[in-house]
Amino acid sequence: MVEENHLEAFIDALWLEDGLSDLTREAYYCDLCRFQSWLLVRHKALAEAEPAELRAFLAERSRGGVSARTASRMLSSLRRFYRYLLRETVILVDPSAEIVFPRLGRPLPGVLSESQVESLLAAADCSVPEGLRDRAMLETLYATGLRVTELTRLRLGNLDLEAGWLRVTGKGGRQRVVPLGEEAIHAIVVYLQQVRPDWEGRRSADYVFLSIRHQPLSRQAFWYLIKRLAQRAGLPAAISPHTLRHAFATHLLNHGADLRSVQMMLGHASLSTTQIYTHVAKHRLQLLHARHHPRA
Repeated sequence: MVEENHLEAFIDALWLEDGLSDLTREAYYCDLCRFQSWLLVRHKALAEAEPAELRAFLAERSRGGVSARTASRMLSSLRRFYRYLLRETVILVDPSAEIVFPRLGRPLPGVLSESQVESLLAAADCSVPEGLRDRAMLETLYATGLRVTELTRLRLGNLDLEAGWLRVTGKGGRQRVVPLGEEAIHAIVVYLQQVRPDWEGRRSADYVFLSIRHQPLSRQAFWYLIKRLAQRAGLPAAISPHTLRHAFATHLLNHGADLRSVQMMLGHASLSTTQIYTHVAKHRLQLLHARHHPRA
């Protein structure tokens, strides 16, 4: 089918030309397949879509409850696809050209207190192998601020436990080096010595964190894991792996770290992305004001 050929070629181009990750390309593909199905009901093909139909599709998705961020990504998927078709002379006019992106707010991240993080870490049952792995993953996440995908794809060759750091490849293929604290190093060493050798298999390659099925632990499995541990610790249900990334950044700032260093450890391309944490690191600002202001 010609339509499918265009779609597959576009997804391949996202990797060949832009180097986009598998997750990003999968999101673009799903967005376009949804729009394609929506058009088929109206007896239209992707290459025949008009601006009014793009607007109607996005409006219908918004009424269905998708967030402004998701709607913005959908429009980005459509816009890049139609620019590709225009470049390949499949179409003569880009139907997405005049459509405006929805306004995105920047929500403040929810942050765990230091005592809440301690409760979450303590919820891992270190009397069983799975608990030792869980504790090692939580300690690593809190010590480094890794994204969940970066954590689950961490390789043994990226660890230097003697020097106390790890190397990770983040968004856009950017590499960074992040220090590990003593607690994280200890938890990783215990897991590597006592658990991982028994879980190695043909599908485990050199990934650090494995499941009992001898393969890398998936993002989804770790997401459910942290939900379960949060419930055990009596913490809010909304906690996710990203919550520990937020806690990592905020607690560093509260204890005097500079914004540029936090940016480098988080792997943010722009400092403006990191600056959101200055709004939640209020405790540090209050201490500085009390200590240095003459009228405090």
